[in-house]
Amino acid sequence: MKAISYRAYGGTEVLEFGELPDPKVGPDAVLIKVKAAAVNPVDWKAQAGYLDSVLTPVFPVVPGWDVSGVVVRPGPDATEFAAGDEVIGYVREDFLSRGTFAEYVAAPVRTLARKPANLSFEQAAGLPLAGLTAYQALVKALKAGQGDTVLIHAAAGGVGSMAVQIAVHLGARVIGTASERNHDYLRGLGAEPVVYGDGLADRVRALAPDGVDAVLDLAGGEALTVSPALLKDGGRLASVADPAVLGLGGRYVFVRPDAADLTALTELAESGVLTVEVARTFPLEKTAEAQRLNAEGHTRGKIVVTVD
Repeated sequence: MKAISYRAYGGTEVLEFGELPDPKVGPDAVLIKVKAAAVNPVDWKAQAGYLDSVLTPVFPVVPGWDVSGVVVRPGPDATEFAAGDEVIGYVREDFLSRGTFAEYVAAPVRTLARKPANLSFEQAAGLPLAGLTAYQALVKALKAGQGDTVLIHAAAGGVGSMAVQIAVHLGARVIGTASERNHDYLRGLGAEPVVYGDGLADRVRALAPDGVDAVLDLAGGEALTVSPALLKDGGRLASVADPAVLGLGGRYVFVRPDAADLTALTELAESGVLTVEVARTFPLEKTAEAQRLNAEGHTRGKIVVTVD
C-alpha cells in the first residue's frame, strides 16, 4: 500500500511517501480503505518524540489517528461491522506504528463508529479526535449542563469549535476566547466571543460578573493561569493543553478512543448539532505540507489529507 511513514523522530523532513506492507488485521479489528485522514497537532508532536515517555514507537511509524473510510474486511471476531460499511475512527493504540495516513489501516473496533450519513468523508475525518476531546472534556470531566456558564479558551480552533457546539447543545451559556477575526464565526456557533491578551480576565468578568461554572482550556499558558480566578465557588476547570492544570485543582484530559462516545458524536452530527469545517485538503503525498500548515496554528477548521 501507499503510505506516509517515518523511521526516526524529527520534523516534516523525516516523512517518506512510498510502499509499505498492507497491515495485518487482528481478530477484533477491521481493515479500512482510507478515504480521508485529518491532521492534528498531536501527529507532529508524536513524530518529534514528545510522547516518547508514554507511547513506544515501532518504526517505521505511519502517523495519523483520525480516519474516515470503508470497511474492506472485518476480523473474525469483529462482528460490529461488515464489508462496505462507512466508518470513522480515532485509531490510537498504545504504541506508535499503524496510523491513518495510508491507503489502508487496521483499526480495532473499540476505536470506530459508523460515519455520519450527512458528512462527506473529508468532514467526517475531522470529527473523531477533536470531537471526542471536546465531548469527553465537557461531558465527563466538567459535567457541563443546562444553565452553566462555560468559558472555552481557543474556542475557534478544531477542538474549540466542537466544544462550543456541544456545550450549547447541553444548554450552557458559552463564552469563547479567540482572535477578533474569528468572533463572527463564534457568534454563529452560539458563543459570546472575547479577545485574547492583556485584560482577558476583565473582559470575561464583564460578561460574567459572578464568575463562570466551568472553564475548558485548549490553549495553556496565560489563558490557563488566569482561569481559576474566573470560577465561581465550586467551579470546575479542565485542560487538554497543559498538565499544569493539575496544580490548579483541575483535570487534565487526554482523549481516549471510545466507540460509545464516537457514536454519540455521529448522532449529534446527523441531528444537525455538530458541523465540521474543513479548511484545506491535501493529497496523501502532500502530507508534509499539510502538517506544516497545521503547525503554524492559524487555520480555522480542519486540515485533511485525502487518499485516492
